[in-house]
Amino acid sequence: MSIKTRTSTDGQELTISIEGRFDFTAQQEFRNAYRYNEHRLERFRVNLEQAEYMDSSALGMLLLLRDHAKVSNSEVVIEKPSAQIRAILETAHFDDLFTILPVT
Repeated sequence: MSIKTRTSTDGQELTISIEGRFDFTAQQEFRNAYRYNEHRLERFRVNLEQAEYMDSSALGMLLLLRDHAKVSNSEVVIEKPSAQIRAILETAHFDDLFTILPVT
């Protein structure tokens, strides 16, 4: 499991990319990826293109990110989940809570 972050050139967007398993072991690293960012962001992007697995604790982490983003009226976008992960997100009705962008 690996988490990488990238801030857009204008400083308005933070992309958090998940590689491998997105589960409880990623909790602290995922939280650190967004919590200590010094920029006031318009958008958080969670890129799941390289994620192989997601469990219920990952869903909880996404909800915590959403709560964090609400404080500054920021948007959270989930992008490029595999078909399997997208099914998990839809079963949990996360498509009602987040914008989910498909793999292009």
